Amino acid sequence: MQFDKLKKNVSLAALDYIPSNAIIGFGSGSTIIYFIEALYKSKKKILGAVSSSHYTTIILHKYGIPVFALGAICDPIIYIDSADEINHNLEMIKGGGGALTNEKIISSIAEKFICIVHESKLVKQLGQFPLPIEIIPMAYTYVLKKIVQLGGTPKYREGYVTDHGNIIIDVYNLNLSCPVFIEQKINSIPGVVTVGLFTKNKADMVLIGTKSGIQILK
Repeated sequence: MQFDKLKKNVSLAALDYIPSNAIIGFGSGSTIIYFIEALYKSKKKILGAVSSSHYTTIILHKYGIPVFALGAICDPIIYIDSADEINHNLEMIKGGGGALTNEKIISSIAEKFICIVHESKLVKQLGQFPLPIEIIPMAYTYVLKKIVQLGGTPKYREGYVTDHGNIIIDVYNLNLSCPVFIEQKINSIPGVVTVGLFTKNKADMVLIGTKSGIQILK
């Protein structure tokens, strides 16, 4: 598949921005798996990793990369993650894989956040991809009501429980012409743990794998 090739290419390009003996925060998703594989094959030495999800931790262990608890880290972290959608303002939707809470925490702490995506993820306006929201189960009905009032169509993510034991709803048809406002609005709803809008936790740099090479946004 063409997208797989672009994911591999952008993963290789990201290696140039990883210094030796660094602690790397790893996001989740297929592009990040390609990046972990590329990092392993490059023999570049890193001190260890901070992981955003249980599945990413499994892959890191597979390649012999030590994983540390975030609270045990004193050194600066370089965070590498992908996105489900990203616009030219570097605002993004994340959480398709369900790890949005950990991803937002690590990206906010990181000294540098590098986002790696293929070209189909770059959009003029966010919103074609459904917006994930992690919520505490007892607040489910209340949060759904508030999301409908905002104009969205929420759908329960069947059979999925987050690493924190919560549930996720995916919201369709939400007007995201002003994503900063929507992120603030949803975060203010009691029972919401995290919304998958990253408007404050924006990437410092975005590497985009395209058919004509690597495009860089800062």
